[in-house]
Amino acid sequence: MRTGNPVLVFLILFFLAAASSSSALSTGESQTGTLSAAGLNVPPTYIPDPSRIKQLSWKPRAFFYPNFLSAAECDYIVNMSRPLMERSTVVGQGGKSVVDTIRTSNGCFIDKYKDPVIKRIEERIADWTFLPLVNQEAMQVLQYQHGQKYGAHWDYYDDKTAQTGGPRYATVLMYLTDVGKGGETVFPQSEEDRTEKDDSWSDCGKQGIAVKPIKGSALLFFSMNPDGSFDTASLHSGCPVISGEKWSATKWIHVDSFDPPFRDPDVCQDDDANCPDWAQAGECERNPKYMKGTGTMQYELGFCRKSCGVC
Repeated sequence: MRTGNPVLVFLILFFLAAASSSSALSTGESQTGTLSAAGLNVPPTYIPDPSRIKQLSWKPRAFFYPNFLSAAECDYIVNMSRPLMERSTVVGQGGKSVVDTIRTSNGCFIDKYKDPVIKRIEERIADWTFLPLVNQEAMQVLQYQHGQKYGAHWDYYDDKTAQTGGPRYATVLMYLTDVGKGGETVFPQSEEDRTEKDDSWSDCGKQGIAVKPIKGSALLFFSMNPDGSFDTASLHSGCPVISGEKWSATKWIHVDSFDPPFRDPDVCQDDDANCPDWAQAGECERNPKYMKGTGTMQYELGFCRKSCGVC
């Protein structure tokens, strides 16, 4: 029995969700005056066109969305992040952040509830992926200069000791600048790539299904199969930048809520069993935002305040 056009149903649901998000955020737009006073050019409300979405692959499941962000939103994120850049790390044993030659970019994290502009983008991601906002990690903004890259890796990891989130299910990668050459995102273990690629692609970008970094566009791919198993075809690389500079923003989305349960700022405690070991390894200084926190609001509290001597 025919049940209708599933693509049409998807588009209707997307527009309904987008309209709801736009309405909910309208009450927060007055706060952008403060952001403008701080020297940030606040972009106006922007609703993208989901009819432009292109399926890239089924192995892995990957989709490309041109103009997911406006140019003004891209510039806003870059300008906010530029003074916060530090050497990027990877997730090491026990969930600790470690420096590794596989990843040579600079980066920072932007809290998903930081201000109305960032929250608006975060809710747009939830609308597109049909995955809740609470399942998302903070936005990681990355800067790649000439020759910098991120070698082949999987975003999927399942830390059995983690108290929130479960394994990473999907990734949304947003491109904040155009790049002269290089900087592509490539899936070397993807299904056969039938795209003809000319000399505008780097050699790295020709090694599988890939997308070029185009300002405002976004890439969605899934690290897990629909049955919940790990999809090894989600292996991907950030190709070396050959010409220009690459800025991107990454959103990792988990199978469950990544937001911690309510924590009382007046109670001195650790929120992860690994905190004493992490503190002894120097994570309080290397990763102060996560370990110590930045304030007393729920979204500002660190996860290892006791071990780091904050309280």
